[in-house]
Parts: sequence; C-alpha cells; structure tokens
Amino acid sequence: MSSPLPRDPIAQARDQWVSHGWDAEADSMAAITAVMRTASIFLQRADSILRPHGLTFARFEVLALLGFSKRGSLPMTHASRLLQVHATSLTNSVDRLEATGLVRRIQHPTDGRTRLLELTAEGANVLAAARDDLNEQLFADSGLPAADARELFQILSRFRRASGDFL
Repeated sequence: MSSPLPRDPIAQARDQWVSHGWDAEADSMAAITAVMRTASIFLQRADSILRPHGLTFARFEVLALLGFSKRGSLPMTHASRLLQVHATSLTNSVDRLEATGLVRRIQHPTDGRTRLLELTAEGANVLAAARDDLNEQLFADSGLPAADARELFQILSRFRRASGDFL
C-alpha cells in the first residue's frame, strides 16, 4: 500500500460536487464512494491474511458456509444463493478449492440431478486456521470501535433490506 494522502480524496470530491452545484447529491456520492473504498481496504486486508492458507476471501466464504452447514455439505444452487454470487463465480471458487482438496462435489443422495459441495477434512482444518487468523488479525482489530461497527452494520442492513437484498 502507498503512503497515506495528506487529505481525504473523497472529501475533496464531495467539495467538488458541491462547488459544481450538485449539493443534493454530494453526501450520497461521498458515502457511496467511501463504502466502496472501505470494502476494497477490508478485502485487501482479508486476502493478505488468507494468502498463507492458499485462500482468497471468496474461497474462504465458501468454506465457511460449508463449515456452518449441519452436514458439511450444501447444494451448489443453495450455496450460490446464500453467498449472493452468480453460479459461475461459485463454480470458479469451487474448482480451485476442489483442486486443492478442500472441497469436493458429490452426488445428492436422493436427487440425481443435484450436486452437493462437501467440505473435506483438510478443508475443515484450513477453514479453522483461516478463521482464527481472520478473527485475530482483522475482525478483532478492524479499526472500528464495537459501537461503530454495530451502527454501521445496522445502517447497511437497512439499506440492503430496502434494496431487496433480503426480506
């Protein structure tokens, strides 16, 4: 990462919005841009922590989802929906996880048309170590005080619900 800038470029952009007469849109532009930049920062941190485990955050999410499932397996379509990613993106992640022996595709026991994703024993081990590292190095040390994290989550949840992300 490069050295910090002397001034917040998003605040500067907001000032430019106002100076060009877009006052009504300036705060939303700044908030949306700040959310996108913040997401990028957190994703870079997560990927850096997960790299020694041979994972990206997207692949970690697949492992975590399978780890939370009661049987350690889920239908691909269900996993795609819960992860809120297109089936093609999930297939790419699963291909890579399968190539490293962390997950496998198996036939559904009662529905021959359905493939399940199953967490392997090695996948469970990698998941546990990666989760511990993320908890220690990112989630416990996010740079957000607990009250701010809670409030931010509530604000973003309201927006996501209003946008139709969930009921």
